[in-house]
Amino acid sequence: MKRLLGIGAAAAALTYFFDPENGSRRRNVARDRVLALFRQATHMREQSKAQPDDVTLARKVETQIFRDADVPKGKINVNAENGKVVLRGEVEDPSMIEDLEKAARKVQGVREVENLLHPAGSPAPTSSS
Repeated sequence: MKRLLGIGAAAAALTYFFDPENGSRRRNVARDRVLALFRQATHMREQSKAQPDDVTLARKVETQIFRDADVPKGKINVNAENGKVVLRGEVEDPSMIEDLEKAARKVQGVREVENLLHPAGSPAPTSSS
């Protein structure tokens, strides 16, 4: 019985793929899908990226945190050293301090963030601890 089902399935596949009208298209589509699966499987493994140098990391963080137009670009300084990013400066909105720190932490290559941002009119912190 199993042999008969196997022969029937093979006959159906041959009829499907070697149909005079649509067989060529069906074979090409099947080939493309199988090759796409192999290509996709090789691209699914993400390559580990090297740690960016300090200047590049600082620029990447600046790009991320200064996307919002409300962020005062001239009042915030971003430094990076060995994956540690230091944010210094003054912001108008105190809730922005935490948002900027979260945005900086999301940047690839950032290992630690020291947040020395402070609201306008308050004294600047000397360290985050």
